[in-house]
Amino acid sequence: MEISNAVLADSLFSATLTQSNGLESLTNAALQRGIDAYTNQDYETAVREFKRASGLGRSSTYGADAAQYLAMAYLQMDDTENAIKAYQSALQIDPYRDDTRVKLGNIYFSQEKYDDARGQYAEAVRLNPSTVNRYSLGQAYIELGRYSEAETQYDEIQRLAPQEAGGYLGMGQVYSRQGEHEEAIRQFQQATSLDPDLYDAYSEMGYSYADMGDMENAQKMVDTLEGLEQTDLADTLSRYMYKVDPPKMVYAASSSSFPYPMGRGTPLAALNSYLVNPNASKTLSMTIQFDKQMDRDSIENPINWQISRAVGQGPGQAYNFGLSVSPSEANLAPIPNAVTWDADNLTATVYFTATQNAAANATIDPAHIEFKFSGKDIYGLKMDPKFDQFTGFTGVF
Repeated sequence: MEISNAVLADSLFSATLTQSNGLESLTNAALQRGIDAYTNQDYETAVREFKRASGLGRSSTYGADAAQYLAMAYLQMDDTENAIKAYQSALQIDPYRDDTRVKLGNIYFSQEKYDDARGQYAEAVRLNPSTVNRYSLGQAYIELGRYSEAETQYDEIQRLAPQEAGGYLGMGQVYSRQGEHEEAIRQFQQATSLDPDLYDAYSEMGYSYADMGDMENAQKMVDTLEGLEQTDLADTLSRYMYKVDPPKMVYAASSSSFPYPMGRGTPLAALNSYLVNPNASKTLSMTIQFDKQMDRDSIENPINWQISRAVGQGPGQAYNFGLSVSPSEANLAPIPNAVTWDADNLTATVYFTATQNAAANATIDPAHIEFKFSGKDIYGLKMDPKFDQFTGFTGVF
């Protein structure tokens, strides 16, 4: 008996549907086993089951989900490369999933492959121009230095969703990267007014204050983050402040052998008893405290130091109080003999020579001898010009 074409077609369709339903069931079962293993932190088992589900369900509704779960399991195992392959597989199954593209872009972003991240984020925005996707794309543009394109994304977020804090956070980052810190701070303040728990905005605001040299307000952001129990962000901001704050002299240590508090007309012999002898020379030292770690080569290079008579313009700030200096006044060499750096205590000890005259009647004004340093710290920052010199009369200035 012959079977009609119609009957044969119906039979083939029924068999295909039955097989498809069977694969769907097997895929779903493997996916569920994988999820259970993932929940129990058994990531190796999860990987096996998600692989099985992904392979079985490449043409099913579960295939793309299985591949995404597989990527998540690999990430838990710190296997980034296989996670990338899993996300790429998920996109082969379903290329229209914007969430998959964002997740893949996030991995590229974490690897500092910003152009690869941008490509995924841009495609996600094309598929779904949500504010979240636009924010991610803007971040990639920032890292690539394409600030006008980043600004376009955050402008659009602010236009479409003016009550969403992310648009202001992103825009603030654009301004900050371009050195427009005052405008950046206004954007960050708007972000925190909309979302008081947007911790990154407080942190970014602190960075902008620090870059402006406003350490007082930067410290307020540290205090705010600590009050919000965001200790990691607070610590990171504090470290950044330490790094970008120009180094300063703080004070002269009492261990100095040079009696810097003594005033005009001090007999040179009062500095050290050996100097009572005519033409005698004695090495003296000044130990100066700094507020941060300095570059050892820079601070121990005598050329970066200058020893001179103070010429301050304020009342009493000039050497010998601005009065004429007698011919018997002692001169100190402008460059020290040597300098040593104590990294543990953040102190520099400057060694220099005082020489008595032939008549053994030399005088000096220790309080108006100026010690100035023109070097740099371990980050390459030059001294704060307001705190790069010391005299006994005025202290650090």
